[in-house]
Amino acid sequence: MTPRERARRRRRTLRLLIAVPVALVLLFPLYWMAVVAFSPRADLLDGEVRLWPEHLTTGNFTSLFATYPVLTWLGNSLAISLVSAVLTVVVSTAAGYALAQLRFRGSNAIFLVALATLMVPVQVIMVAQFKLVISLHLYGTYWAVILPAVASAFGVFLARQFMLAIPRELVDAARMDGAGQFRTFVSVVLPLCKPLLAVLLLMSLLQNWNDFAWPLLALKENRLFTAPVGLLYLQGQYGSDYGGTMAFALLSVLPMVTLFLVFQRFFVQGFTRTGLK
Repeated sequence: MTPRERARRRRRTLRLLIAVPVALVLLFPLYWMAVVAFSPRADLLDGEVRLWPEHLTTGNFTSLFATYPVLTWLGNSLAISLVSAVLTVVVSTAAGYALAQLRFRGSNAIFLVALATLMVPVQVIMVAQFKLVISLHLYGTYWAVILPAVASAFGVFLARQFMLAIPRELVDAARMDGAGQFRTFVSVVLPLCKPLLAVLLLMSLLQNWNDFAWPLLALKENRLFTAPVGLLYLQGQYGSDYGGTMAFALLSVLPMVTLFLVFQRFFVQGFTRTGLK
């Protein structure tokens, strides 16, 4: 074994020794959530801490589905998240292409203004946003949650930085062949942006799935609640039902964890390539 191979093996071993404990620490809350979700209520109220359920049960899930419209809430979150994510990807990639590949006066100023909005807390604009939703007669509908999430300044930033790495010669060659802006964007630029599309889609799904404050304000009927709002509603009914609460929290977390595991390769590629030119 050469010295370079030994050094490479040592670095790999060191990374593994660091990554495994960190992963265990990060995964423990999810594990504890599952333990509580599959534990009987009597075991949760006796004051003992158990790292494994003494009596495995699915009663918390059965009671949860029988008492609350859990599938409706999860379906609302899925529908809102998917529509918001698709629209966010469309808007962010189109804006990123315009700011990265098109030459027009004021593009840098527009980009800086978009970046400046990232420093404004969401809570500051909620009142104005709420008034706008009411004036558009969208209050209490899915669109009241979807439309404000479409224009993502961070998504535009990622798309612009990623597309700066695309050689401008490819875009110029497409235009010389007679392709218009839309054809160039769809046929030349987007096929090179698969990691970016995965990152934008995943980030938007995560953000909209976990969003709590704005859906709580914008949705007024029980049947329209998203999963985070439904979880608050569940806690407000029976504060000591820890098993049911954790069962619903586990159902809310698992789809996003699965999605991240499936798309993690594209997620890492998209971030590593962002900003390289």
